[in-house]
Amino acid sequence: MKPRDIADYVFLAVTWGFSFLVLLKAVAAFGWIGVVTFRCLIAGASLWLAARLLRHKLDFSMGWKPLAVVGATTVAGQLITLSYATPRIGTAMAAIFVAAIPLFSMVIGQLWGIERITARRLVGLALGAAGLVLLVGFPSAEPTPEFLLGCAASIVSSFCAAFGSNYAARRLKAAGSWEITIGAFLAGGVMSLPLIVAVPVPGTPQPLDFLYLVILGMGMSALTYARYFRLVAAIGP
Repeated sequence: MKPRDIADYVFLAVTWGFSFLVLLKAVAAFGWIGVVTFRCLIAGASLWLAARLLRHKLDFSMGWKPLAVVGATTVAGQLITLSYATPRIGTAMAAIFVAAIPLFSMVIGQLWGIERITARRLVGLALGAAGLVLLVGFPSAEPTPEFLLGCAASIVSSFCAAFGSNYAARRLKAAGSWEITIGAFLAGGVMSLPLIVAVPVPGTPQPLDFLYLVILGMGMSALTYARYFRLVAAIGP
């Protein structure tokens, strides 16, 4: 990796590590559907506005369909299940499940011919899977149905993230990371918006809750995913 890639990688690791703490606060205030819907719309709109202010030319010639697929998987699918899981299994356990993303990504990439699983990568895949089993499979307390549902949702979240990342690498390699982030987040927000009817906002959010939401949308979504999709194109999913 180039120095810029390493810098972006470290930035994403630190920022998304802290995001679990902010996410927990926001889910409590807006609900696990509401927080994703508003987060997505804030992320897409703020990055589009930043592009206009910075005179950054945007090119959406790739069409809406591939952006909708990424929005349904890497954005809506991943974030909804992650927001559902985190309050049920805790921030530490939710963060551990994120390690399944590169494992799923490696298998999907092999099936789609994007990246080849070498013997060295196969050993890494086996070690990663074994590590997840060791960290998650032996909880200190008797697992409850809520805990098991949270674990299942975390696995679905990781698979959605891996699927969307590989799809972006396959179908949107020539597209800019700003365009992918804007389109995918706006699509994800629109897709999740009707679900608020089934899972409404639980109460009246306080001013600090809106701050958490803005941090999630602008700092931990718009800014990070623009770098993330650049990394997907540069070093692979």
